[in-house]
Amino acid sequence: MELLAIFISAILINNFVLHYFLGICPFLGVSKKIDSAVSMGLAVTFVMTITAIVSWIINHWILIPFNLEYLQIVSFILIIASLVQLVEMFIRKSSPPLYQALGIYLPLITTNCAIMGLALLAALKNYNFVETVIFGVGSGVGFTLAIVLMAGIREQLDLADVPEPLKGAGIALIVAGIMALGFFGFSGMIK
Repeated sequence: MELLAIFISAILINNFVLHYFLGICPFLGVSKKIDSAVSMGLAVTFVMTITAIVSWIINHWILIPFNLEYLQIVSFILIIASLVQLVEMFIRKSSPPLYQALGIYLPLITTNCAIMGLALLAALKNYNFVETVIFGVGSGVGFTLAIVLMAGIREQLDLADVPEPLKGAGIALIVAGIMALGFFGFSGMIK
């Protein structure tokens, strides 16, 4: 039951984009089309899951036993950068059109603060290995859910009569705020 609570909480209640406001750059930049939003969400979910696993191992097998906790941020940055490079090389080789569609936002996963937030929050919450993996997967699914919902709404907004001053980033930020309010409604589900 505890693992399910961690998973649901990471998706709906403590969504990295709509609760912590982490990962806003790719959230707003890649959410114009559903196809690219799904691809970005899957890439971020993969990186978040692997980051959760590797950062827990490095933290609990190296940093804590040798009293090197002060190196957490540096080690997490290295882990994230390495994983994103692997994902980028894989996507470039396996799907050049997807690589072109994601553009600059794929390497920006490296600096996506949601992934760094995941590593730091998992260490701060002192999750065990399984809880950390569930937290990583749930956080990635939550990011994917948020970005795909945003992309669906933005595709519909392209057909709507939006006032000229609000077109583009203005309406996207308003929609993101309304989505955050909607997700805030889930906060009473799990304590």
